[in-house]
Amino acid sequence: MNAAATARPVDTPPVARKRVGTRWYVYLIVCRGGAIYCGIAVDVAARYAKHVAGTGARYTRANPPERLLAQFACKDRSVASRMEAGIKKLSAAAKAELAGLSTGAVRKLLRT
Repeated sequence: MNAAATARPVDTPPVARKRVGTRWYVYLIVCRGGAIYCGIAVDVAARYAKHVAGTGARYTRANPPERLLAQFACKDRSVASRMEAGIKKLSAAAKAELAGLSTGAVRKLLRT
């Protein structure tokens, strides 16, 4: 019997399996003073709770969040990061206009 016939199939580690199916989100938060903060996360509700508690980003510690404005689902972290970078280049007014759009419309607008 050869080694290939008796070798057990290699199982994907649980961490790698989890990463493959993980959906990332880009989210927008309205902060005190009307500023709009943009970030990415796997669990937007948990990340927003950290911002509210003052343990999130430095910006939201200095400018407390008032409400979650929008969130956009992305297929992976790479897409989410590119979308976040594009959104961060926009003015606050342009960011606010994204709230009513779908993820596809935002990606098309940003050409990501």
